[in-house]
Amino acid sequence: MLGKVQVNMSSYTLQHERTAQHDFEFIEAGQGPTLLLLHGLFGALSNWQGVLDEFKDSHHVLIPLLPIYLSNEKVEPSVEGIAGFVHAFVQHKQLANDDVKFTLLGNSLGGHVALIYSLLHPQHVQSLILTGSSGLFETGMGTGFPRRGDYKYIKDRVAFTFYDPATATQALVDEVRDLINNRSAAIRIVKLARAAQRMNMAAQLRHLHTRTCLIWGLNDNITPPYVAHEFKRLIPNSELHFIDKCGHAAMMERPAEFNQIVRGFLEVTPTFSPIPTAPATQTTHSLRS
Repeated sequence: MLGKVQVNMSSYTLQHERTAQHDFEFIEAGQGPTLLLLHGLFGALSNWQGVLDEFKDSHHVLIPLLPIYLSNEKVEPSVEGIAGFVHAFVQHKQLANDDVKFTLLGNSLGGHVALIYSLLHPQHVQSLILTGSSGLFETGMGTGFPRRGDYKYIKDRVAFTFYDPATATQALVDEVRDLINNRSAAIRIVKLARAAQRMNMAAQLRHLHTRTCLIWGLNDNITPPYVAHEFKRLIPNSELHFIDKCGHAAMMERPAEFNQIVRGFLEVTPTFSPIPTAPATQTTHSLRS
């Protein structure tokens, strides 16, 4: 089922064909090597507008809507549950086989999901790009219910995401307010936030052999720069880039600089990434330890 939709979740307006197939909704554009983009806890498809515009002429860009806000009996509200959903989407779209891999790019909670997916399915991931990823430490809307009727409170919390508070447009604040005022969505968001905070990845990251690019806002208040340095220390094959005057969502706030780093990283990524020798079952066990 295809339909023309307009997604408002930031200062961007993403207008593109949004496809619904089986249990999945996603944006798809372009041909070439696949870029699979994962949004964060309060994110949406439109968060990736700048990346989509930059890479749709050279890459196959896919942006699935993650089951964060709507109840899905098949997906438990946990980071591992969302990673399982991503794996089902990869299988549905036939993105990976013995000869083909894809690049996984995640922001905030989407980065956390990307880390888990890359550890569980290293044979599928060509390279990994993380920006403002959770998985080690993060602050944010908290693990209790936000004030559902207080517009100023919500606006202040959304503005906290960015270096420039003006990036918190009315459209973005209204979208977050609508999510919070939906009780079922708020409950699911809180469960996911708590699950993400409980699932610290520090002990597992040494097993991540996928080539990784870390792109961080130097003024990120939610996953501060020291978190990026810790990811760099723990992930064996990683490189770290900072963007000045930039907060938690670099691809939204500083798209030109962000895309330049991504393109430079992709241009030198080897055709095939090394696959860890440890069996998948061992990695799976370590994620639950």
